[in-house]
Amino acid sequence: MPLRLPYLALSTAFSFIRLLPMSDRHKDLEILALRHQLAVLQRQVDKPQLTWPDRALLAALLHRLPRARLRRLHLIVSPETLLSWHRDLLRRRHAKESRPKRPGRPRTVRSIRALVLRLVQENPQWGYRRVHGELAALGIKVAASTVWSILKEHGIPPAPEREHTTWAAFLRSQADAILAADFFEAKTLTGATLTVLAVIEHATRRVRILGVTAQPTAAWITQLVRNLAMDVQNAGTKVAYLIRDRDVRYPPVFDAVLAGEGIEVLKTGVRMPRMNAIMERWIRSCRAELLDRTLIWDQAHLLHALREYEAFYNEHRPHRALAGAAPLRPLPEPIVEPGRLAHLDVRRRDRLSGILHEYQHAA
Repeated sequence: MPLRLPYLALSTAFSFIRLLPMSDRHKDLEILALRHQLAVLQRQVDKPQLTWPDRALLAALLHRLPRARLRRLHLIVSPETLLSWHRDLLRRRHAKESRPKRPGRPRTVRSIRALVLRLVQENPQWGYRRVHGELAALGIKVAASTVWSILKEHGIPPAPEREHTTWAAFLRSQADAILAADFFEAKTLTGATLTVLAVIEHATRRVRILGVTAQPTAAWITQLVRNLAMDVQNAGTKVAYLIRDRDVRYPPVFDAVLAGEGIEVLKTGVRMPRMNAIMERWIRSCRAELLDRTLIWDQAHLLHALREYEAFYNEHRPHRALAGAAPLRPLPEPIVEPGRLAHLDVRRRDRLSGILHEYQHAA
């Protein structure tokens, strides 16, 4: 809307320039044709709707004509309305010119605004008064109300509404001490269903296949969780939490064994697999890279295939979360010798009859 009035004025000026080379006879004919078209439109339209730029342009073009002349024109509005538009246009102009110009308070420096947002993001429990005090300690002089305005402008709620820790923030801060567990199933050629229990470390992405069975009894699961507790203790890994869903296959002793080792069990919400996303993503990778490409004969065959995939996943497969490294294999030093890059000798090692491929330099 603000650009419509300049556009109308510019297009009108070009139309006026176009009329200059025309003869008076041609202009009269065009005026008669336009008047007739206007009369036809007035018979069809009850009351046309004009925008503010349309009113301003008509008032600027016709306000100098005498009122008697205006009455003889075929206008879509009355001459009194047109003159009232012109008076309103002049009143707005004079009101704007007579309004006192006050510079107001200058806008806060962008770097200070960015620092305020950073302090709140890194310290969600801080209110605007606490942020104001931290700025004062840094020698940055701003009003507390300015800090409050910055937070309000960016939609940041008061500190009491920001004190709770989100699930994502908890996972990021405690990744080094988190395990995740889940069941998944696989089908054999005979149609039998085998249940697999696996765990993964959030920080290192190391996966452990705890066991495979056709009958996931409470005794079997209890033995697996005891083996897991001993493996974690022998490896010297400090685990504080284990994430699992609310599957009924977990017996009460599952949580009790882990609690005895100082590991707190965190249950995900009902039908919320995203709360255990890292474990769910590994199961998807296992299906896509192994189970969907393998015919499983029996329980022993499935356990063998999963052990091979476990070794492949932990020792060779690159992970984006680890910048391309594997959980048990750091990235090697980059090759900088031009001779080695020009004559690469890379060998392939097959796992599970070629389902999984590992590549490494020849010795």
